[in-house]
Amino acid sequence: MNAPENLVSVRYLVDDVDASITFYTEHLGFTLAMSAAPAFADVRRGVLRLLLSGAASSGARATPPDLAASPGRNRIHLVVDDLEAEIVRLGEAGLSFVSDLVSGPGGSQILLADPSGNLVELFQGAQRAT
Repeated sequence: MNAPENLVSVRYLVDDVDASITFYTEHLGFTLAMSAAPAFADVRRGVLRLLLSGAASSGARATPPDLAASPGRNRIHLVVDDLEAEIVRLGEAGLSFVSDLVSGPGGSQILLADPSGNLVELFQGAQRAT
């Protein structure tokens, strides 16, 4: 099985496709590849193809009603060069974080939610001695 253009595709069910397009393109560096709003949009960052599926999309309709009511704990993981600068930039843009900054041996991360409550992890790897 081959993904188109060697992309990794993730589908997020969203409440508002247009608001999600704005969130991902204006704040997180995605580009809009295709929009069929209000049903669906395809945004991309590097090899990540994020499929934003509104209620009218076939992807959303395929989800059982008992599972569609709330987002899960899964999230996309975006690596950034300067996490503290990203926190400041996104805070100044009016975005809210849903977790505190957490650091461990592998690096630091913080979570924010898209307009539909889907989680996005911003991650900066720990500096390694060479």
